[in-house]
Amino acid sequence: MAKRDGGKLNLAYTVFCDDVRLEVGNKLSLMGVFHQILVQHFPVTVMKFAVVTQWRGEGRHLSEVRILTDDGQHPVVLAEPSPFEVMHGGVANNISFFFNVEFPAPGRYRVQTLIDSSLADEQELTLLHVDHNGQPAPDATSETVN
Repeated sequence: MAKRDGGKLNLAYTVFCDDVRLEVGNKLSLMGVFHQILVQHFPVTVMKFAVVTQWRGEGRHLSEVRILTDDGQHPVVLAEPSPFEVMHGGVANNISFFFNVEFPAPGRYRVQTLIDSSLADEQELTLLHVDHNGQPAPDATSETVN
């Protein structure tokens, strides 16, 4: 494995989406960007989604994405570590795909990105229980849908 050189690295953004395509000119197309998931029953299996991060800075790094329960004690899913490199003054996109992820209950989940084994970012992903009309289900928390 290549030695990590620990150069400066800054997170530009984190995006959750259904899918990602690499287009001509090294452009990313993000499909189905979301910040929460609405479902009619739990547990639910989400067939496919991606966590996209963009990094600015430089150096070779190792990225890991993990999704934990709100208390941070139980992993829902862990992505395989993936190496990436940011050339001096450049940017790099890192994409973690997840398949067949089972979420046991509605609530807030922690999406953590680790860089070189250190926590670099934490985002919230909310799963809401809704009825067939897309309204909060009677047993849902009093959380407001934006």
